Amino acid sequence: MALERANIVRASLFLATLCKISVMIDQPSVLDRGDALSQPTRAHLFALLGELGRPAGTAELAERLKLHPNGVRVHLERLERDGLVLRASDPQPRGRPRDAWRIAPDARPGGRSPRAYSDLVRWLARATGSGSRSLRGIENAGREIGRELGADQAAAGEEALQTALSALGFQPRVRARKGEELTVALRNCPYEDAVRENQPVICTLHRGITRGLLDVLAPQSKLAGFEPRDPRVAGCLVKLTGVSRQSEK
Repeated sequence: MALERANIVRASLFLATLCKISVMIDQPSVLDRGDALSQPTRAHLFALLGELGRPAGTAELAERLKLHPNGVRVHLERLERDGLVLRASDPQPRGRPRDAWRIAPDARPGGRSPRAYSDLVRWLARATGSGSRSLRGIENAGREIGRELGADQAAAGEEALQTALSALGFQPRVRARKGEELTVALRNCPYEDAVRENQPVICTLHRGITRGLLDVLAPQSKLAGFEPRDPRVAGCLVKLTGVSRQSEK
């Protein structure tokens, strides 16, 4: 219990530091002119897809940014060519299928692995400010956050879960599959420095977020294992049981 209290205190102190530097960390300070994200509209589109955490159509993205869909489509296609977003076909009751865009699992914004300290600051502030005085309390707060993050997904199942994890910057990839048992490797830690400072708190928060995502996106599944690894090389394993490939919510 004393160790858990010490971890919470360290998290609060580290949170204060992150609050001062999170904006600078999340955005690359220098972008090459040839980088797709050096163009403001494309940068806003990429950020919006990350914020939504789900596939979104061209028309919706254009409406949110108050731009014409044709111009937005051109920018999205450039992001697609640079490997930052993926396009899928979304069938409609009438007419042609629409494009549905989402963050690519292998996306490297600014040519580097994704970082998401602004999100972490907000979530840690919520978790440590909610009266949580134990790692169990941190995980419960993370679970509530995960449920909120998954609430806007139009679909459920494995693909929706991977989309949400990609939007968070974890670069997920299926490591193994056997029946309804699934192991997903997280090939990037978007909170690397924070984890190196206080792994118990940050990984506990992330485990809770994963549980919350599962509650919404795959309620029939269970988190069978959550294995943190060295954040410098990533490769954390999320082991699930009862996960379907795709289903409607």
